Amino acid sequence: MAVTSPKNDSTDRGSSLTADQHRQKMERRKDVQEQRLAGMVEEKGLVIVNTGNGKGKTTAALGMVLRSLGHGYKVAIVQFIKGAWEPAEKAAFSHWSEQLEFHAMGEGFTWETQDRDRDTQKAQEAWEKSLIFIQNPDFKLVLLDEVNIALKLGYLSVEQVLAGLEQKPVDSHVILTGRGAPKALCDRADLVTEMTLLKHPFREQGVKAQPGIEF
Repeated sequence: MAVTSPKNDSTDRGSSLTADQHRQKMERRKDVQEQRLAGMVEEKGLVIVNTGNGKGKTTAALGMVLRSLGHGYKVAIVQFIKGAWEPAEKAAFSHWSEQLEFHAMGEGFTWETQDRDRDTQKAQEAWEKSLIFIQNPDFKLVLLDEVNIALKLGYLSVEQVLAGLEQKPVDSHVILTGRGAPKALCDRADLVTEMTLLKHPFREQGVKAQPGIEF
């Protein structure tokens, strides 16, 4: 004799509703959502941190860059560490040259440069360039790509970055990417996302970085 499992998950319960019951449920949910939204702030400039060991920190940030460009906003990107790659993103975003400032200011990964003093100098130069955009009210969004790596390695101090973030206009956004974001920065941020690594083709299959996926 076949045994039928009880229908106790939310999907089955939802599918058993009549059309009128479903409509009433959605109306109640809409009312709750509208009440929540009524008490919220209309707009606020955010400090956003994308960190963690998983892939996708810069990719997610570039999605926000694309949205901002689509709204007609001015955007600045300053790349720490990765600059020597001359990444494909720079070529793709060249179509928005009137809205976008793109500065790849690193010289590659630290195991390539093998010169801590020069790496520190380049990171400090990138930070000074970043401050120009952070302080400029014309720029709605500023992306500091891999700046968390510079913080982790001690090329920048957390104190100077936090002080710089306090200088941004109230309605502009700053995104800071890279693994190992310090706790003080995460505490200051309005939005923190930690990418979790479950599988990666480099680690499990020995697949090198590929164009269109990693760069």
